[in-house]
Amino acid sequence: MCGMTRAEDVAQAALVGADYVGCVFASGVRLQAAAQAAQLFAALDGPAAPRRVGVFASADTVEVGAIAGAVPLDVAQVHGDSVAATIGALQTTLPSLEIWSVVRCREGRLPAVAASLWRAAKTLLLDAHVPGMLGGTGVTLPWQALADDLQAVRAAVGPAARLVLAGGLTPDNVGSAIAALRPDIVDVSSGVERAPGIKDHGRMRAFAEAVRAADHAIASPLPRHRS
Repeated sequence: MCGMTRAEDVAQAALVGADYVGCVFASGVRLQAAAQAAQLFAALDGPAAPRRVGVFASADTVEVGAIAGAVPLDVAQVHGDSVAATIGALQTTLPSLEIWSVVRCREGRLPAVAASLWRAAKTLLLDAHVPGMLGGTGVTLPWQALADDLQAVRAAVGPAARLVLAGGLTPDNVGSAIAALRPDIVDVSSGVERAPGIKDHGRMRAFAEAVRAADHAIASPLPRHRS
């Protein structure tokens, strides 16, 4: 559950069983400074606590490293089609930090850079392309249209590849998204909000329940999807 701006929402995400909680360090109405994010995440402790995710607009190692150390972060979600060459630098400089590389899809197709980013980061996040916006737009992806492209690229990248699915997910549609694309992780922000940056705790509970129900409905022995 991403786009956190309030401590009570972080606490609720942990309560409903989210494996990851995220803050945005890029731009937009959910933007947080490192000190703000550190306060939001302060109550997350212990082996069962959600992992802390930071959303960045670029893979600048100085910026990511400074914020990751100050908060601290477990995961950096990095946007930008040209970051493949610097993912390795991030992994070398910040070996304990998990990197998620983001691609934004247009017209139901994976961008050509998806395979190289997936190989470099091992975890790829799919989101909808909305000009001028990094995420949290509420725009859904055409899951069925992406399924064939995604299956082929995922097979080429190898068994270590993990998929994170974002893009307009809500309690009402996340089950269908999981059934279509079988992601390892689902990422929600605006879909559990009552206003930008302000989470609706009822929708957060409903989203977590919908993810668990979708997992239960999938007969094949795939990893548990995470929210």
